[in-house]
Amino acid sequence: MKLTQLRYLVAVAENDLNITQAARVLHAAQPGVSKQLKQLEDELGFQIFERKGRALLRPTDAGTQVIDRATQIVRQARNIKMLAADLRKDDAGDFSIATTHTQARYVLPQVLRKFRDRYPKVRLHLHQGNSEQIAELAATDRIDVAIATGSSPIFADLVRLPCYRWHRCIVVPHGHPLGETPQPSLADLAKHPLVTYSFSFSGPSSLLDLFAREGLIPNVALTAWDSDVIKKYVRDGLGVGILANIAIDGEEDADLKVRDGSHLFPVHTTWAGFRRRALLRGFMYEFLEILAPHLTRRQVQTAENSDSQEDVDREFAGVRIPFLR
Repeated sequence: MKLTQLRYLVAVAENDLNITQAARVLHAAQPGVSKQLKQLEDELGFQIFERKGRALLRPTDAGTQVIDRATQIVRQARNIKMLAADLRKDDAGDFSIATTHTQARYVLPQVLRKFRDRYPKVRLHLHQGNSEQIAELAATDRIDVAIATGSSPIFADLVRLPCYRWHRCIVVPHGHPLGETPQPSLADLAKHPLVTYSFSFSGPSSLLDLFAREGLIPNVALTAWDSDVIKKYVRDGLGVGILANIAIDGEEDADLKVRDGSHLFPVHTTWAGFRRRALLRGFMYEFLEILAPHLTRRQVQTAENSDSQEDVDREFAGVRIPFLR
């Protein structure tokens, strides 16, 4: 049994059993990947996948167990390579981050600029997506760090470190009646079509729930993942925007009227997370501290050694988490 065979197996599993796509990711020839999988099955003495012709349909019950173990082995092999690089004091390598559009567009540019100044040899890979896409990238070990918001169960396997807090704001074009209301109420908002984030409608403190508690039904005209898309449609008159205050740029958004929504909407905490028992390179600790200065290497390593997210949360209970304005 070879490590290469296990790497190929894990890549096929992570690419929806598409050998062609897995070969592309591995920079290998498709016949070579198929051959290695067949040799692995011959050695094990059973099929890892159910097949229809040349197509892989699904893992067998035994195959599912093999894939799970292979994933752990490939992950540990990667950790050994990362450990060796750190022990050599190597300041080069790859660093993959997954986050939402809002964080990538409005928070990370200055963080990554400072990081690049310190580590010019590190190759950065930035992936943008919604919560489900970020969780999938983390679960399949395709990223080193996830940056997201919320406590969805889909992130249960990650060590999540609180970085900063933010709240929603209300955005309208100049001349809109809500622009003259210092603190609009939910009843005021319910009188107008709304444009907001798609993810605002899931979770225990969803936007719909907030209106429902007041006996109101919001008129949602449009939802989107992208803050810039929301602002575009506000400018085009489709409705009143409800979005993260960190997505407001004073100069670029001077044509919009912004009203604070902290009196209406709950505070959100953005966190940085990584898989439990993952090995972080030295430059990854540095990145976390640039992103959130209270995430010192010592603080992060303490969280790494925690047995559960509850322990991590207790560790940060006395730490002041800043608000981004």
